[in-house]
Amino acid sequence: MLGQTTTGLAVTVFAALIAGIVRGFSGFGSALVFLPVASPYLGPFGAIIALATMDIFGPLPNLRRAWVAVDKGDLGRLLLGCALIMPIGLWLLTQSEPELFRYLVSLLSLSMLAILILGLRYRGAVRRSMVTVIGGAAGLLGGVAGLPGPVVILFYMSRPLPVEIIRATILLFLFAFDFLILGYFGAMGRLSAASVGLGLALAIPNLLGNWLGGWMFRPDREKLYRASAYLVIAAAALSGLPLWG
Repeated sequence: MLGQTTTGLAVTVFAALIAGIVRGFSGFGSALVFLPVASPYLGPFGAIIALATMDIFGPLPNLRRAWVAVDKGDLGRLLLGCALIMPIGLWLLTQSEPELFRYLVSLLSLSMLAILILGLRYRGAVRRSMVTVIGGAAGLLGGVAGLPGPVVILFYMSRPLPVEIIRATILLFLFAFDFLILGYFGAMGRLSAASVGLGLALAIPNLLGNWLGGWMFRPDREKLYRASAYLVIAAAALSGLPLWG
């Protein structure tokens, strides 16, 4: 468990800060940065709990605006699918070795990165049932690897919707996911005061990173910032591989 080493604590605080910066100037990527770096020190459950706890605070200033813009029916269908399927992912997580979890998180992060760079998108028709299925896929990946965002982000980035609706849907879904997974962890008896306390402490550098990322962002340099975010995600994913010990 982290708190046993000064190095582990320093690395995890740094990961929370960088995750916030990446999210602040790119709009995504906090889990893709934090989990590969933190899981070797915290373990799968500790890393996911700390991430979910610290991530609750970042979106708070934008919740009211997002609630006005979001398609509430679609948001409900996403959360329904997520809530129904997440227990399967969590069960798979309990059956996995920590080393397998690290491989899974890093490889999913690199896969998401490749899809973003290549610009791959879903172009077909979207039905209401498909939105629920996407929520289920996010719940499965969120349960087994702590990464619910990639499938929802890619799905909504491909839809011909106003950017305000896309951003609001992603923000509110991920915000609700944090409460869902913490609730499931509580029911499983996996929540600990140490993990939740660490997440609350990490919220401070993470919020600072979000503020710094937002301050650094300039619309006319969006490509530069996205490229920087991609590099950081790649470095975090590669560093989290068990190959390095």
